[in-house]
Amino acid sequence: MNKSISKATPLRGPADHNVRTQIVEAAEEHFSHYGYEKTTVSDLAKSIGFSKAYIYKFFESKQAIGEVICGNCLNSIITGVKDEVEKASSPSIKFRHFFKKMVASSVELFFQDRKLYEIAAFAASENWAPTISYGKEVKQIIETLVREGRETGEFERKTPIDETVDAIYLVMRPFINPLLLQYNLDLAEEAPSLLSALVLRSLAP
Repeated sequence: MNKSISKATPLRGPADHNVRTQIVEAAEEHFSHYGYEKTTVSDLAKSIGFSKAYIYKFFESKQAIGEVICGNCLNSIITGVKDEVEKASSPSIKFRHFFKKMVASSVELFFQDRKLYEIAAFAASENWAPTISYGKEVKQIIETLVREGRETGEFERKTPIDETVDAIYLVMRPFINPLLLQYNLDLAEEAPSLLSALVLRSLAP
């Protein structure tokens, strides 16, 4: 079934970042305990001591709050991955670190905070804006690594770079997409090294 792609939910109402943060933190706590689908805006309002109408001055829907939480979670993964990649000395090693860290961070989220992981999986199934941005960020990292590898002579240059990036992303997707990873957890430990080796062999000049 085709899912409609959601656009980034615009901020609304007063630009009081402290109140927004308070709402998001309360929502994250509720989602962690009860799950995204079982938590209502009324539940959040009661926990904070606000009226439901007041929350709607800041967020137009429960999904809008969920998108902020999901975005923060996925952004933290990307930040950690970029830091890990920077430690490596060559494009090949960077790619290995990149794949391994991506999978490890996703698995860690799955086991440490299952309810928040479920938000990310739900967001992926509904094509929420943060998950679309997440996919673009991952592809951008891949493209950067491929370009660097071509410049240093480690990787072949004949294949169009967009095809190369898309192919690598598809190889990684079952282990980094929140919706798909839950079905591949039994392979998550060995997949990064095996698939990285396969991809790197295909990139060899």
